[in-house]
Amino acid sequence: MHTLDLLIRQALLPDGSLAQIAVKAGKIHQISPPEVNLGEAKAVLDLQGDLLCPGLVDGHIHLDKTFWGAAWHPHIPGDSVKQRVEIEKQLLKTVTVPVEQRAAHLLEQAIAHGTTQMRTHVDIHPEVGLRNLEGILHVRERYRDYIDIQIVAFPQSGLMSCPGTVALLDQALTAGADLVGGLDPAGIDNDIQGHLDAVFQLAENHGVNIDIHLHDPGELGIFELEQVIQRTEALGMQGHVAVSHAYCLGMVATELARATAEHLARANIAIMTTAPGRLAFPPIPLLCEAGITIFSGSDDVRNAWCPFSKADMLERASLIAYRSDFRTDADLSTAFKIVTAGGAGVIQGAIPSFTVGAAADFIVVAASSVPAAVATQPPRKYVIKNGRVTVCQGELAGSMALTRSA
Repeated sequence: MHTLDLLIRQALLPDGSLAQIAVKAGKIHQISPPEVNLGEAKAVLDLQGDLLCPGLVDGHIHLDKTFWGAAWHPHIPGDSVKQRVEIEKQLLKTVTVPVEQRAAHLLEQAIAHGTTQMRTHVDIHPEVGLRNLEGILHVRERYRDYIDIQIVAFPQSGLMSCPGTVALLDQALTAGADLVGGLDPAGIDNDIQGHLDAVFQLAENHGVNIDIHLHDPGELGIFELEQVIQRTEALGMQGHVAVSHAYCLGMVATELARATAEHLARANIAIMTTAPGRLAFPPIPLLCEAGITIFSGSDDVRNAWCPFSKADMLERASLIAYRSDFRTDADLSTAFKIVTAGGAGVIQGAIPSFTVGAAADFIVVAASSVPAAVATQPPRKYVIKNGRVTVCQGELAGSMALTRSA
């Protein structure tokens, strides 16, 4: 009789030890030295010394925006967020492939690259209504055994400047969105107070968390962050608010950035960064020193905003390290934490750890250590979600996953 669902043998753990891990009911049941007999299992994986890491977390992506699965669309430049929003709207009107199909193509890429938890932003505005949300809800259900997905109702076209959007966000949160989003209260809406009041009111009414895109630069962005901090503390929402991008933290004097970081830490507000291209981004060491939770995501993948990316969070960790001039093993491990524990903590999902009772969400790579994996980005040999092998050598597994032996 099989007492275990999965037995992982000869696994190199992030701490450098060689071990075997027994999995039962989607959780780590036991961790033992390689020579201990843990009994029979429905499935056995002999990793032969390959590195077993926590599953990756994509904490910021736009599944509904992607062109993946449709024809290639040449990038059209835009000088501002407002201009880019309008360009995107026009391009998406020409796409005939349904949002469900495009999102599924992108999601399968993310899963194959080892993402086991995800937060996706979904556009909500009068021109699309709840159509994109309905499509992503369908995709979430279809892939529920492969990945946990959290959905943000995102006002891409603004709130106060786009009549009807507040009511649509309210409907979206009732229909199944998990969080309410915001976008550049000054730059998009030119109404910081009205925008933030609406976002926080929706969050309070529905009992949900908040994730606000903030591209606004310099001291203007810092002022907006302080407004977010004040509302977070006033409503007792510490630990339930995230700000994505926050370029402003990398655009002001170090003293001001440090003071703002201390305020953000006091309010337990998380910061998402993708370490984007040529743009300024929050100084990660300074945020770490302040005790802020930092997470990351793929953001735009083959869409009107960006033609790049393959939704690989190990690649994203490497980009974060590269742009931050991280070179030591300790720094490379920090980059890896950002795409694992950092994101999981914000999503409030399964925090990755190699302890009995923790979720059995893993990736397997041919690397000698976590820093080596960040630096070299080896292919994912296996992805394991809730103790089930969901990806083998880059291919999504089907019903045969739990009977596979190696």
